[in-house]
Amino acid sequence: MPTTRLTVRLLCIITLCVVFLPQTKAEKYDPLAYMDSVEFSLITCSPHEEVYSLYGHTALRYHDLHEGKHEDVVFNWGIFNFKAPHFALRFVFGLTDYELGLADFAPFCRYYQRWGSSVNEQVLDLTSEEKLRLNQALEENYQPENRVYRYNFFYDNCSTRPRDIIERCIDGEVVYETNENLRPTFRELLHHCTRNHEWATFGNDMLLGVKADLNTTRQEQEFLPENLLNDFNHARIKGSDGSWRPLVKERRVPVTPGVQVIERDFPLSPTECFLLLLGLSLVIAVFEWRRRKTFKYWDATLMTVVGLAGCVLVVMIFSQHPATSLNLQLLLVNPVHLFYLPAVLRRKKTRYWYVLLAMVCLYYLGFVWQHYAEGMTILALCLLLRVLIHYKHEK
Repeated sequence: MPTTRLTVRLLCIITLCVVFLPQTKAEKYDPLAYMDSVEFSLITCSPHEEVYSLYGHTALRYHDLHEGKHEDVVFNWGIFNFKAPHFALRFVFGLTDYELGLADFAPFCRYYQRWGSSVNEQVLDLTSEEKLRLNQALEENYQPENRVYRYNFFYDNCSTRPRDIIERCIDGEVVYETNENLRPTFRELLHHCTRNHEWATFGNDMLLGVKADLNTTRQEQEFLPENLLNDFNHARIKGSDGSWRPLVKERRVPVTPGVQVIERDFPLSPTECFLLLLGLSLVIAVFEWRRRKTFKYWDATLMTVVGLAGCVLVVMIFSQHPATSLNLQLLLVNPVHLFYLPAVLRRKKTRYWYVLLAMVCLYYLGFVWQHYAEGMTILALCLLLRVLIHYKHEK
């Protein structure tokens, strides 16, 4: 009998240990208390001289300060694969997919240090509840089925993604300082980024249409990392209980600016190239005037170049990029030139020169609503000169 009682007592002790020991261990881990020693920071990297980096970069840092942990990673929404099938074609049509990547903070900083870029850190003033909410949102976003997203340069990119996920996890709302008098256009914002790269500016201006010349709001301007950094510096959080606190509690510079060598993309600017084209057109025009005969191969060259460039702009009409669908430069640069090319080469009588005159006039009229790419008005003069030469020849 004593043996039976002893066995029963041992079984009860073992049962109590099995039932209550896991709960005791679970109670030792308090997620909210754990988040007290975790920092979330907005990371802003300044541009360097690679074309894809002219606009800067934004990421989100998770820094675990617990003793023995020191987990320090960067959530980066700017990961893309150049080797993906049809990457260039998909980029033109606005079908580029980016994804959220995870990297250690130290190598991330060393990469930008090698390029001479600075790395600025803004430590967010978040409560433990907000940190926990943000941590869970990041874990969910990093799941394989969620990490890939459809990239949109103006409205959904590596700068807007961290801003949006931070705002969603705030208990209250983020209140920004706004300046209604400061409302640059998308094109003006891009010009500031590409000011040292004339041909990158030219390429942007060729592809962007009327919508790029609309004034932007404070929120729209934050597609550029530098603007988001400045807005976060002056932002405050209005809690659900009516309290106020700054969004950023500390600012750091993990990587100071280094030396960057600015290399020109091409020895001549777009304006200089188009002026050379205009000069050559004038020389040929004088030659034709004296010989009283038009140079059809010069006409064919201009028509081919302008017509093929127009094919690109026509394709951009169907792109998902929001600012390329209505481009008034199509009034001058379009595939219509290719349609009349055979008749010009055969010196057949054609209405092409009247059509070209109308296109040039409409093109100059469109300048009221859209900022054209550098040198394009000079190209219009070259084409107008061809109209005058053929008019004189026919007369």
